[in-house]
Amino acid sequence: MSLINSAQMHLLERYLDLTSTRQALLVSNIANVDTPGYHTRDIDFTGELARASQQEDSAPTEPFVREVHGLNARPDGNNVSVDREGLLLSQVQLQFNAASQLVMDEIKTLKLAITSGGQS
Repeated sequence: MSLINSAQMHLLERYLDLTSTRQALLVSNIANVDTPGYHTRDIDFTGELARASQQEDSAPTEPFVREVHGLNARPDGNNVSVDREGLLLSQVQLQFNAASQLVMDEIKTLKLAITSGGQS
């Protein structure tokens, strides 16, 4: 296995895929805040990450999107909470930034190994 195709890079790729998917869902929820009957959708991030980390092939991560139950619905049936979605968007942004930093650190390490190779 090459350094760039390491298990850690594979897991980071899956992690970034899931954070991107979750961000798109949260933004979609906010966009539908005034749509009658719309129900908040999300993924079980921890469960999906565990499932994705067990996949050995390089197929894209396809998480199971589910409706979120237990939220207060308005009279029109919509249960989107902009406060909840905003908080989760902030969390997802932090997760994405942390994983991106880890990817950059891996690439810097690889670059250092290449540029200083053979030097004593």
